[in-house]
This record gives sequence, C-alpha cells and structure tokens, in this order.
Amino acid sequence: MGFDGDDGDGAWAETAHEAPRRTALVQALARGDAFRFSFQFPRLGELPRICKEEATMLNPFQKLEFIQAEVFTSMPGRFRQKGRTTWSDPNRQNAEVECFLEGPAFDREGNLYLVDTAFQRIFRITPKGDWDEVVRYDGWPNGMKFHQDGRLYVADYRRGIMVLDVKSGKIEPLLETAYSEGFKGCNDLAFASNGDLYFTDQGQSGIVDPTGRVYRLKADGSLQRLVSNCPSPNGITVSTSDQHVYIGVTRSQQVWRLPIMEDGQVSKAGSCIQVSGGVGPDGIEMAADNGLYVCHLNVGVWLFDAHMLPTHLIHSADRVRHDHITNIALGGADRKTAYMTDAMSGDVLMARVPVAGKKLFGLS
Repeated sequence: MGFDGDDGDGAWAETAHEAPRRTALVQALARGDAFRFSFQFPRLGELPRICKEEATMLNPFQKLEFIQAEVFTSMPGRFRQKGRTTWSDPNRQNAEVECFLEGPAFDREGNLYLVDTAFQRIFRITPKGDWDEVVRYDGWPNGMKFHQDGRLYVADYRRGIMVLDVKSGKIEPLLETAYSEGFKGCNDLAFASNGDLYFTDQGQSGIVDPTGRVYRLKADGSLQRLVSNCPSPNGITVSTSDQHVYIGVTRSQQVWRLPIMEDGQVSKAGSCIQVSGGVGPDGIEMAADNGLYVCHLNVGVWLFDAHMLPTHLIHSADRVRHDHITNIALGGADRKTAYMTDAMSGDVLMARVPVAGKKLFGLS
C-alpha cells in the first residue's frame, strides 16, 4: 500500500486508484469471504502502462543496465610499498598489501583526494591524473568530505574525526572521544546542508557483535549518538532534504535508512536494501533524485532508484584486479562521472552514469 513517512525523498504513498481496492479487500476479509474476493489482474503487457499511471513504482525487476568502468589513474610506483602494517594484519589477515585506497572527495578545483589507510597517507590527484602526497601521519584515515570552509574532514579509525588543511598539509584532531569514551573505529562521514556532520563508528563490529554506532556532530558542537546496535556501519550519506540518513551495513549485507524527525531524533529506522554475495556494502553516495549509489565489495557499484530498487550496475572488465571497489565520488561539471577507488589494486576507476550525484555541502 505505501511506505510510512512519505516526505518527498522517494517514499511512496497510496494512490487514489489503489485506495478503493484496499478498502474492498479489507471489507472482504472482515466478512470472512476473502477467498471469494478477486482482483482484476492486468495482462502482463499492460503492467508498464498501469504502473506509470498509478504509482510509477513497479520495478520488480526491470532489466538491469550494465555500465563498464575504465581506469582513470593508478597509484604511481614511487608510492607503492608492499608489506604488512599494523592496520593490514588484523584487517587483511596478515597479508602483504601495497595500498588500501578509500574516501574519494572532490575539492572546488576538481582535484580528487583519497586515503591510503594501510600506509597512513592522504593523496591529491589532479584532473589530469597526477598524484601527490598531501600528508602522512600517525593515523588510519578512511572516509573524507570537504566542509564549506575548505577544510577536509577525515574519519580516522584510530584518531576519531580529524581536520586537514589541504594547503599546508597540517592535520589536527577535531573529535577524539565521545564523552571521554574512545570510538570503536570511525569509518565514514557526511554533512547535512546545515553543516551537521554524521559519521559511522564501525570498529570490528559485525553480526555476532552488533555494537557499531552512528553519531551526529551538530554544527553547534553538540554530539548525539543515533545508533548503537549496528553490525558494521560503513558508508554514510544524507538525502537531499536532510530527512533521511542512509548507512551501508557491511556485515549484514544491508543499507539502513534512518528517518530524521523534526526534533532531530530517529524514528522507524529500518533496512531499505538487502543485497547478497560478496562481502557487503561499503561506501555509499546519494544521487540527486534521492536514489543511491552503493559500492558492493566483490560485485561492483549498484545504482538504486528513489524507491531503492536496482536499475544499474557499474563494473570493471577486469574483475580479478578490480574486486574491491570501496568508495565512490561523483564529479565533473554535471556530477555524472563516477570515480571509484579500488582499494587493493591502487586504481581509480571512472564511468559516466545516468543520474547525477547529490550536490554536497562542501561544494555548495
């Protein structure tokens, strides 16, 4: 019939055509003659027309469109240093790594910033694909987003929330604890249009330890814990109206939707996407139409429409090399070029996409 809390973010309300059918069914059930009640089902060929006229939601399931990504740039050899690190041992099971790329974020000049978590670095890549190291520091950087003031906010697994001056390369802690308690391991962050900062605190949480957290650091400096029972909160993004927060929940293979009420509290939180295969969702990004781009480890990048139904899949022709696409940023003048980090190969992939990314707070 409909979704609770229709607010213009794509949640579907019951149509005028549908209401009489629902009422008739309820009345039939009340009379106890539900088995004699029958719908007039349309012929299969009529479904697209009826769907468009009545609700525009029916998808299950339209033919998936595939988009092949190409390599935009690859980490230069001078920055590659294969080995084990204190981050890779627990997170890559003692395997040697050359890098672990995440957190792509564009500045106003079109430069792309990303992190190498394993080797504690943040890079800047020019529109031509040239790399330079902005900072190397004692931390494990993950997700990043620009603030309107030009500073780059960094979710750091070891240090909490950090702030980087990209011109000087100076990085400083902004928030290292929550009421004196250390974080489990911050992973990603996203700004609302008013400057409130939402971030995930993932740590080593999972199905058997569903204690991952989601916080909101308000523009006035106050901190609120919104979620404390999440099995691996990873990527995070905010709808165009600021009325929903979405979380990629890696270990349960889900994306959660948190409705943000008028008073700022969360109500009726639930799962809006369930995937299967691979490791699970990693980075996510809001589309301009309130659809969602979801990086699905070992699979590719899904595009879901505003009803959270799948429409496209971005993939690489080299599925062996590009098996770990972690994060996505939408760039270009029209925000219709997807740039994706493949963590293990050191490649940044790119693809033209049909739906623009949401205009981010830091670039507005």
